[in-house]
Amino acid sequence: MPIIVNLDVMMARHKIGLSELAARVGLTHANLSVLKNNRARAIRFSTLAAVCRALGCQPGDILEYVEGDEDDGEPS
Repeated sequence: MPIIVNLDVMMARHKIGLSELAARVGLTHANLSVLKNNRARAIRFSTLAAVCRALGCQPGDILEYVEGDEDDGEPS
């Protein structure tokens, strides 16, 4: 997928664990883990905003587009 989730990088920079971030954002540990491990197929803007608020960052700090990465077969 051409979108890479750098949540683990941001969490390390802010020295925050998955359980603490999940509690701050109001997500389950499992759902946040799916996002952190780049297995999510979608993210709600409200979730992205909550993560950015909790980490004091911008969406571009978490999401990255990588051109030429393998296509997921879904239409553009």
